Amino acid sequence: MTTAEIAAWRARMPAAFGSSGRTRALRIAGWLAFALWLGWALQHFGFTPQRLWNGLSGLATILRLMVPPSPGELWVDILQGLAESVAMAFLGTFVAAVIAVPLGFLGAGNVMTNLLFRFSLRRVFDGFRGIDQLIWALAFVRAVGLGPLAGVLAIATADIAVLAKLNAEAIENAERRQQEGVTAAGGSRLARLRFGVLPQVLPVMLAQALYFFESNTRSAAILGVVGAGGIGLQISERIRVRHWDEVAFIILLMVVTVAAIDFLSARLRRRLTGGG
Repeated sequence: MTTAEIAAWRARMPAAFGSSGRTRALRIAGWLAFALWLGWALQHFGFTPQRLWNGLSGLATILRLMVPPSPGELWVDILQGLAESVAMAFLGTFVAAVIAVPLGFLGAGNVMTNLLFRFSLRRVFDGFRGIDQLIWALAFVRAVGLGPLAGVLAIATADIAVLAKLNAEAIENAERRQQEGVTAAGGSRLARLRFGVLPQVLPVMLAQALYFFESNTRSAAILGVVGAGGIGLQISERIRVRHWDEVAFIILLMVVTVAAIDFLSARLRRRLTGGG
């Protein structure tokens, strides 16, 4: 290739031969702006080496006090709180999964042909998904009082919109040939949904509900800190009196419980979705 041909190609596609001076200047300016913003953010949040070192030293002290873990004298209360958290997660997930099934059909484009209704319902889903479980727990604690009922309601309310959106996407991706077969056999629209769509998406819905149950088991421990029942209340009480060995025992117990639920739910999800 001659020099003239190289010059012609450079004129036609200058980006292939390297960035221009303007592009490099903008890139440098962008990195400088990011560095300035990062420095301001670190200063605004009080990020200093001395403060970080003091925090790590305090954390090391807490970790030393956690060894060896001990159930303490009130170990029965710990087991009751853990069982309460698992029950909260199960009930909240079950209620959300049941309500999310019809909402998923209403939000699916191949089922609900009214564009305005479907768009409005999807935006409602987006709005509910933007509110964390902890916010719902604080609201329900004020509404229904302290206890696991507030935790169940918070988990269910936070998960309904997420599961409904996932269900709607699964329904929209359902195979059309089965639906057409039901219609060709003389089935009504309800029969098409019942026999042509639901058998395809039901394993996916159940698998998603199992995954949310596993996740909500961990979340239920946090909800107890704000008075929504469960093992979180036991953790907050022991942190308040600095019984770190009992806190370590509760954490280990939670890890074992979540691992067991994760193992069982993973096997059920694989079986439901045909993964063996």
